[in-house]
Amino acid sequence: MAEASKKAFVTGHPIAHSRSPKIHGHWLAKYGIDGVYEAIDVAPEAFAEFLQTLQAQGYRGGNVTIPHKEAAFALAERRDADAEQIGAVNTLWFENGELWGGNTDAHGFAANLDEYAPGWAANGPAVVLGAGGAARAVIHALKQRGINDIRIVNRTLARAQELRDRFGAGVSAHGMAATGEFLEDAGLLVNTTALGMHGNEGLSADPGRLPDRAIVTDIVYVPLETPLLATAKARGLRTVDGLGMLLHQAVPGFERWFGIRPEVTAELRQIVIADIGAIK
Repeated sequence: MAEASKKAFVTGHPIAHSRSPKIHGHWLAKYGIDGVYEAIDVAPEAFAEFLQTLQAQGYRGGNVTIPHKEAAFALAERRDADAEQIGAVNTLWFENGELWGGNTDAHGFAANLDEYAPGWAANGPAVVLGAGGAARAVIHALKQRGINDIRIVNRTLARAQELRDRFGAGVSAHGMAATGEFLEDAGLLVNTTALGMHGNEGLSADPGRLPDRAIVTDIVYVPLETPLLATAKARGLRTVDGLGMLLHQAVPGFERWFGIRPEVTAELRQIVIADIGAIK
């Protein structure tokens, strides 16, 4: 009897907006794998039960997005080191019958910069705008790559201080009013906030205060060129959009579920860009 196709998923609430099925569907076709990758909307109160039924439904694992990342962290039987440090899970898989949780967001962030701004990790200090879950992944990536002066700037100082305490040496916390002075010697500016999405044209940091060597990156990818990136580009700075983080964070999960390490290509990038354009 033929082996059933390999199954994986992405779950969130809502989930219709997810580009993950486009990404994984492209790879399944490209590598000729008999597999499926489905988007499944699960309400928060049903999430624990959903995880309990995964093996019975034949799933090898899947991706987890908002609002389930912290719940997935709590419910996974085992967690990898990245998930432990970040405090959230975005990738699930089975190993020896146990449900493992990992976090690939730090990998995605770093791989995106490796592709479009080689040598970026030597370009500290870093200023990180925002103190949410995405900022945790970014700070973890920065520390892994040896940046030892990371300045978190956030509207709510207490949130920034929580991350400072979580990540320890080399990380400092500041309110928004201090942004300007911390940009003047910074080599990397990272926006992890929603600023710039949905027609929000405000800038929480002025790239004009950065030195000429600075790199500016935004984890937002809709729009692809946020107001922050447009301003930085006009100033002549190197910029990196957030789409590559989405593409690269998908790689480790695909490899776990389907057995091939996929490649992030220009073709895949254009497929997702076309999808963004069609839905906007």
